[in-house]
Amino acid sequence: MSIQSLKSILVLDAITCAGIFLVALLAAVPIASLLGLPVIVVTLAGWICLASAALMAVVATQQLPSAALTKLIVAGNLGWVAASFAVLAAFAGQMTAIGMALVIAQALAVLVFAFLEARGASALGRVAALS
Repeated sequence: MSIQSLKSILVLDAITCAGIFLVALLAAVPIASLLGLPVIVVTLAGWICLASAALMAVVATQQLPSAALTKLIVAGNLGWVAASFAVLAAFAGQMTAIGMALVIAQALAVLVFAFLEARGASALGRVAALS
């Protein structure tokens, strides 16, 4: 994977995280109702996404993205996937079908980001070894 490809993936991940933050900030109550989740879960998810987006944006703008920070982003994304399934387990009895489908779909999308970013981190390691 090229460095430019990794940067593009990080930017796309940051944009999606920022979008989730904005939706959670501006529409937490209706989103929580649509998903069948407590408002606090939606709100916390939004704030976590804001912090994640900021880190992703910083790494994406580095001339040579930090391999360590890229790996931190991968770990965070894997943590998000695990937390998503924990939310499903904890709130399955009250979640709507749309809520369950959306939580699963976004967890799988984040897993794809984690995979691609892990490949990028591995490529960064090879670049560092050649330098």
